[in-house]
Amino acid sequence: MEYFKKLVGERIYLSPKSGSDEEIRKFTEWLNDFETTDYTGRSAQVLSLKAEKEYQDSHYKDEANFAIITLDEDKLIGSISLEKINYVGRNAMLGIFIGDKDYRSKGYGTEAIKLILDYGFNYLNLNNIALHVMSFNERAMKCYKKCGFKEYGRRRQCVFIDGKYYDKVGMDILAEEFKESYIRNKNI
Repeated sequence: MEYFKKLVGERIYLSPKSGSDEEIRKFTEWLNDFETTDYTGRSAQVLSLKAEKEYQDSHYKDEANFAIITLDEDKLIGSISLEKINYVGRNAMLGIFIGDKDYRSKGYGTEAIKLILDYGFNYLNLNNIALHVMSFNERAMKCYKKCGFKEYGRRRQCVFIDGKYYDKVGMDILAEEFKESYIRNKNI
């Protein structure tokens, strides 16, 4: 897989997705694994290689979609994106998952979020970045709060996973609440 260091952090960098067969195979594997999809609310979805390829081909022209790659090994560990970008309203939705189980709960997601927030606020001129998280996903909510997100509401019992209903929690962060600079390869 060929990656490019678009947004460089301390331990990872965010690269445009390569679209290679190997990458599509890896994402398809992760997106068919309950340990990954239960936390994203997408476990009922069955994803084929063809469907993932079609998704990547059709969703990347108006979105900032990145592969999360380790700096030391150039290893693909997950995905992060700003989706549904509204340039008039200056807002977007954040999506992230760490697919490689060996890299979960080790700060890689936090670093990826801070990199994409820096990019969204300081390069795309966004004012509001929001996300949705399952109410049971305490690990993710802790990470999002650490990055500066605040809960703005919840939709009750709207996601059905493994025989139970769960709330979907809405969180967001404003440009004025994001003060740090995380992208290491900036020129100015």
